[in-house]
Amino acid sequence: MAARLTAAAVTAVLGAGAAAVAAGRYAGDAVLRIRPDRPLPTEPRLTVHAVTADRITLTRDLASVRRGVYGVMAGVPGGSHAVVGPVDEKAPHTADTVVRRLERTTRGSLAPGTKVWFTPQVHTGDPRSALGIDHTDVDIPGELGPLPAWFVPAARATWVITVHGLGTTREHPMAVMEFLHRHKFPVLTPTYRGDPGAPRSPDGRGHLGETEWRDVDAALGYAVRQGAQRVILYGWSTGATMALHTAARSPLRDRIAGLVLDAPVLDWEATLRALAAARHTPRPLLPLAVRAAQGRRDSAVDRVPPAIAPDAVTVPTLLVHGPDDAIAPWEPSLRLADRLPTLVSLHTVRGAPHGASWNADPEGYEEALRRFLIPLT
Repeated sequence: MAARLTAAAVTAVLGAGAAAVAAGRYAGDAVLRIRPDRPLPTEPRLTVHAVTADRITLTRDLASVRRGVYGVMAGVPGGSHAVVGPVDEKAPHTADTVVRRLERTTRGSLAPGTKVWFTPQVHTGDPRSALGIDHTDVDIPGELGPLPAWFVPAARATWVITVHGLGTTREHPMAVMEFLHRHKFPVLTPTYRGDPGAPRSPDGRGHLGETEWRDVDAALGYAVRQGAQRVILYGWSTGATMALHTAARSPLRDRIAGLVLDAPVLDWEATLRALAAARHTPRPLLPLAVRAAQGRRDSAVDRVPPAIAPDAVTVPTLLVHGPDDAIAPWEPSLRLADRLPTLVSLHTVRGAPHGASWNADPEGYEEALRRFLIPLT
């Protein structure tokens, strides 16, 4: 009898362990399936309470009271999109709502009761339709197939390649495209594997830049073949990490004149843990989810050197980050800036969520960008 009870207990423990491992794998898989047309798991869903021609009333939340300019999105892919400006504290509102300036509605419409989320993407469409800037649609030959891209011509021989990150599309870099065009930088904005219109990753998952960087390398090769004398790689989030990998590993890295890294993902484990926790993974399962996600990355890629290895940064680098980033902690950025003070300039933006430093302070951001970029050309 005792033996049977012991065996049953062992079976129950093993069963619970197997279930925990399976749950961890499920959570880890979810972490790596971040869609560009869906909010990051750290972004809350907010309710629209009222809309006028120039004001929008939203549920009061830490997200809805952020300073700056943001996109708000709703619905399925291709759903409504609008742009909201600063909070209007003088406008009548209840204790649980906030009123912001409604700058414009770019797609669809927003009505009371609509669920929305904030995004750093403030433009939709393409450079011509969104900004009135002429561009050419090009296809970059990539490892997995053609990569659709926008090319905006300008007078300088130094090109800027802009690379979006987690939870956004190539529409995100249009936030700074007008600035870059005004300062006469040719801009190449590519898609990469997993993006709408681009080839899928063979396993259907993202790898936080560890395979995607090869598509950035393909864009670098395209720029050089088209006449770029020098190139600045400019990335957000995992796009910034891709830029670092490219700078460390590309056969054409000698053409890279500088890096702009906005909220780079430098600590894989911290980012995986943050994403898993934001998806409400139970605390006891977080280590399993992180290990599962790391295992899925490791099984699908060649090992690459750490993004913050000293040999990854050999050119002037503008690092933009802030302490309020809930996905990519800024402490690794501080360490990188401290380690390489002659190469790395750190521009700190407080109050900015992940990848949204421009949104939190457009004027300060663009001034830091101007001071960094102009001397490189």
